[in-house]
Amino acid sequence: MKNLTMKSKNTRTLLIIMDGFGKGKSGTGNAIELAKMQYWQRLLKRYPSCLLKASGNAVGLPKGYQGNSEVGHFTIGAGRITWQSLEEIDRSIKNKSFFQKKMFIKACQRVRIANQKGEKRALHLLGMISDEGVHAHLNHLFALIELAKKEKAFPIYIHAILDGRDVPERSAPIYLQKIQNKIKQLELEEACAYKGHPQKAQIGTIIGRYYAMDRDTNWDRTQVAYDLMVHGKGIMGKNPLSAIKNAYKNGAKTDYYVEPIILNSSGLIKKQDSVIFFNYRTDRAQQLTDAFVNKKFDHFKTNHQPIYFAAMGPYTTLAPVAFPTPIIKKNLGEILAQNQVTQIRMAETEKYAHVTFFFNSQKHDSNPLEKRLMVHSPKCPSYAEKPEMSARELTAKAILELKRKKYGFAALNYANADLVGHSGNLKAAIQCCKVLDECLAKIVPAALESGYAILLVSDHGNVEQMKYPDGSPCPSHTTNPVLAVLISRDASSYKLKKGGGLQDIAPTILQLLGISKPKVMTGESLLKMIPSHPGGHRPTLA
Repeated sequence: MKNLTMKSKNTRTLLIIMDGFGKGKSGTGNAIELAKMQYWQRLLKRYPSCLLKASGNAVGLPKGYQGNSEVGHFTIGAGRITWQSLEEIDRSIKNKSFFQKKMFIKACQRVRIANQKGEKRALHLLGMISDEGVHAHLNHLFALIELAKKEKAFPIYIHAILDGRDVPERSAPIYLQKIQNKIKQLELEEACAYKGHPQKAQIGTIIGRYYAMDRDTNWDRTQVAYDLMVHGKGIMGKNPLSAIKNAYKNGAKTDYYVEPIILNSSGLIKKQDSVIFFNYRTDRAQQLTDAFVNKKFDHFKTNHQPIYFAAMGPYTTLAPVAFPTPIIKKNLGEILAQNQVTQIRMAETEKYAHVTFFFNSQKHDSNPLEKRLMVHSPKCPSYAEKPEMSARELTAKAILELKRKKYGFAALNYANADLVGHSGNLKAAIQCCKVLDECLAKIVPAALESGYAILLVSDHGNVEQMKYPDGSPCPSHTTNPVLAVLISRDASSYKLKKGGGLQDIAPTILQLLGISKPKVMTGESLLKMIPSHPGGHRPTLA
């Protein structure tokens, strides 16, 4: 069918992003299906929809990799596919430019030169040990170890942050063993020349990401990680594998919650040491980084000791960054501002950065005429304890804003499916889907009544696949596609094209608002106008 040119009569558009809400296969692990979301099913039957790619190359990641909230919102807001940090770093390792990064070389050289002078310094490699590539990747750690060996920067201490969310819940022994194998392969098990350091390279500390990668200003958690790495406050362990097994025996249900473990008291971060944080994603590395590099830090007591700190990604302005944020011009927010369109971004705490910072191509400042609304997420160790999160309160406040008829564009994120999905708790995931259905049944009619066309989408999959094939809990994202649904009073005038991706959402919104798409926005509108029915009549939906 020919894609007809049109300018929509809609003066307002609402984008609803149901975070972590993919289209999966039927089965015992599909929480969406098991929740029997009646209103959601009614929307799918009544309005045009299509599947969108939301993983791998479609969001700038290597082929086969799960999508995530950050790259999803980035791609939605940019209206184009941009190579993300994982792909960029992987390519730099392949072409060897990674090993020429000045901040990495400086970190290594400071250690080598100081030790040659008898000043006793160490190189610390800090980051999440995982191969899913959401926040960090084991291959990047291995590349840093190889560089350190080449530069003779010994001793090397690895401060391992365990995942347990984007990978199987108790997979830490696999990754710890891979690190041990790499150390052995590079012949770094041999004794270090400097007293007190038994090996040239070894794992120094272990801790779960619950503590080390908090992003919601739970500074007490961040302090636990800092105190482990700097002050040695943790449970003593003989070796990585026995230590993690003991952690499981002592009550750690998943790697995510593993309490601090110290393996060598000589491997603490000390004055004038070098630290490379090899996480690249911005949101969950900021708090711990701030504790190390911000001289004005006051959330808990730190040494404020002078160290050399280098960051893999752009989560600080107080230390050198190896892979800065790509510059995106003419994203959706900018184009709307240029056209004097008022806009509002709405989310609860957990996803507030996604509809603002990431949606705006990793820019902190809001656009002209852009308002922001945040509802606080509940404080609890796991959202399985409160699967409704703050969705009902967010819905109520969003409806009030929409009824004001003040905004030409509104973006609303529901965090439940992703955050509860990460718990691996199927019962809680089913309940969160029921809450989402309840919220949709309120927000959609209110938006239509206020004159909004609604584009209902997701950024990646999660809650539709809560079990692995062997039946064990699956807390991670998926590579499944996501649905896009167009809900408006004239929705029957359109079809949504097949084969699209998240990059096509911004162009669709611009077309709904009657605004021309800039050439740099390489995504294409999903809208296909259906030719008028005989007699010029075009059916409408109430």
